[in-house]
Amino acid sequence: MASKLYLKNGVIINEGRVFEGGILIDGEYISDIIEYRDDYSEPFGVKILDLGGLYVFPGIIDTHVHFREPGMIDKGDIATESKAAIAGGVTSIMEMPNTNPQTTSIKKLEEKINIAERSSLVNYSFYLGATNNNLNELMAADPSYVPGIKVFLGASTGNMLVDNKESLEAIFNKVKMLIAVHCEDEKIIRKNLLKAKAEYGDNIPFELHPVIRSTTACYKSSLNAVSLALKYKARLHLLHISTEKEAELFSDIPCGTGKQITAEACIHHLWFTDEDYPVKKSLIKWNPAVKGYIDREALRKNINTDKIDIVSTDHAPHTCEEKQKPYLSCPSGAPMVQHSLTVMLELFHQKVINPATIAAKMCHNPAKCFNIEKRGFIRKGYYADLAIVDFDSKWKIEKNNIIYKCGWSPLEEEIFNSQVIHTFVNGKHVYNKNVINESNKGKLLCFSK
Repeated sequence: MASKLYLKNGVIINEGRVFEGGILIDGEYISDIIEYRDDYSEPFGVKILDLGGLYVFPGIIDTHVHFREPGMIDKGDIATESKAAIAGGVTSIMEMPNTNPQTTSIKKLEEKINIAERSSLVNYSFYLGATNNNLNELMAADPSYVPGIKVFLGASTGNMLVDNKESLEAIFNKVKMLIAVHCEDEKIIRKNLLKAKAEYGDNIPFELHPVIRSTTACYKSSLNAVSLALKYKARLHLLHISTEKEAELFSDIPCGTGKQITAEACIHHLWFTDEDYPVKKSLIKWNPAVKGYIDREALRKNINTDKIDIVSTDHAPHTCEEKQKPYLSCPSGAPMVQHSLTVMLELFHQKVINPATIAAKMCHNPAKCFNIEKRGFIRKGYYADLAIVDFDSKWKIEKNNIIYKCGWSPLEEEIFNSQVIHTFVNGKHVYNKNVINESNKGKLLCFSK
């Protein structure tokens, strides 16, 4: 059998260009990219997969997921959520530290890597989590395989809040790698929550979530993080920006040009608004909260500029039972990694964003921002991580096609016009028209120092 695979008759979306062509895969890597012109010639003696005009993206790199393992595997685990990821064209992930036990030491991080080595279908890496008293662990992290340090400036699942001013200053001053921050001001949130409790008791409506976790809470915390980064010349990445006002904090220069402060928007903040709470209720309870129409439109505008560098998911599964609880006991977060590219392509159909920009925000910029080696682009010598999509394939998200271990999605019953057909990870055809090949495992991501 031929050892090389030629992906024929694709429409390749890469580095600002859209063109008809083919991709030759040799083992784990892309060995050639053939642009169809008058003088092109196809390779001989290779296995061929005719894409028939399907669109080819670099594999999606999701820089913000919670796969819940170890300690919360009733919600999800690395095996199940990576399976959902490849069905969505996601080929690499960066997972957050608020598991149980928390990933706040090198030892715990290495234990996670060992789990992923056995079970992850996608390429993987893990943030090291900051606390008020683990500075030595943070300083010892190896940037060749750790994407960054995660700092919670607002409490969320796992309650890893860093609320000691001296500890926070020390992190920004002494940690010499990317610092990724969850920004919400706890004092403002607590004040707003007390007011809501006084009016509604234990029956706080979910519509108040963006009032409790307000624009002011987000902006004040984000401003503080940016100020610390500028003071100490720290490399800062702000996670899940949710407001129009926060965009004032970012520069409109391209990622990958020595940009000190970068920002991320998440799928749910680009898709939902506060008008969805009466119907979706707890299903769209995230931290930071989904906010108003003006905020969503500002985020959509800024993903088309260089103010927002990356689009990711904050994939955060909880069980159906947990999400049915009242506001005060209902956890924040929802699963999204299977459907992120689907949603972004729907925004293309709605004329919000073009395919080349989708590739930039979900593939190229994650690789640039985190200095990921040989991924994020369709280039010779790079790993053959590919997401292949039918732009004209109408389907509905339903229970029977949801792969998440938790078994639900906030997008259920919504109809979309594009669908992932094939996914390749490290040259292996891991997803083929709803059939998943679980025999191949992903690799630990490597980062240039």
